[in-house]
Amino acid sequence: MPSKKPSDLFPLLGSHVPTVGGVSAAIDRGVGIGCTAMQIFVKNNMQWFAKPLPEAEAKGFREHPLRGKLGAVVAHAGYLINLGVEGTDNHEKSLRSLSDEMLRCEQLGIRSLVLHPGSHLGAGMEAGIGCVVRNLDRLHAEHPELKVRITLETTAGQGACIGARFEEIAEILSAVKDPRRLEVCLDTAHAYAAGYDLAAPKGAAKTFAEFDRIVGLKRLTVLHINDSKSALGSRVDRHDNLGKGKIGLDAFRWIMNAPELAAIPKILETPKGKDLAEDVEAMKLLRGFLKKD
Repeated sequence: MPSKKPSDLFPLLGSHVPTVGGVSAAIDRGVGIGCTAMQIFVKNNMQWFAKPLPEAEAKGFREHPLRGKLGAVVAHAGYLINLGVEGTDNHEKSLRSLSDEMLRCEQLGIRSLVLHPGSHLGAGMEAGIGCVVRNLDRLHAEHPELKVRITLETTAGQGACIGARFEEIAEILSAVKDPRRLEVCLDTAHAYAAGYDLAAPKGAAKTFAEFDRIVGLKRLTVLHINDSKSALGSRVDRHDNLGKGKIGLDAFRWIMNAPELAAIPKILETPKGKDLAEDVEAMKLLRGFLKKD
């Protein structure tokens, strides 16, 4: 069977898909619900470490017969990892854990590894950003040949989290020794909770224009498409299903039709049951927003 052309996969749209039964099962699951892009965890997201990924399992993922139906596969790093502090037990665990995930992505042929930059734990934003930069430089130095790109995700700014303001992401990008090895993921729910008013008239257009001015759209390689249960500027990270939260649907309609965002994978991280029916409905809704020629 001939592989699909890029135009056949447009839009690159999907969801975070469980890997129950192995990473290859995620491809069956994602394609089965209509994904043309998907996101996975490459190990348990709430554990520091995992058994090595057998090469046979990795090869099964890379060469899966349905892999060509996915125009993009990205990974999300574990939630315990924090690059915003140094000199603690968890600092070394974070580096080892992220290093392992980078190597797993390389095994699986995944280019983008989405990462929350971390928390400064009260040391202050300047100190936290400095830690993130040094830790990224260390990881890059330890793995000079890896193709995987750490993809810094914008955050809601909960607690002492780094990355709620676009300027914080831009500062990291400008300070690392090799910024070409970093990418950026924008999460709509996080941005709204951080104070970017996507729900306002033309709010999405204004938000992405500001992102382009401060960070640059050329850096943006992943979009997390989530509504927000939390209020504008609340700095509370709570995702909601599209149209059920505070952002509303107009922002997502604009995102789906914005030419500058057309090639960027759009990933749902909204509440869902085991059958992923909510994701099927959300993708149908988003595809319905596309303007017909």
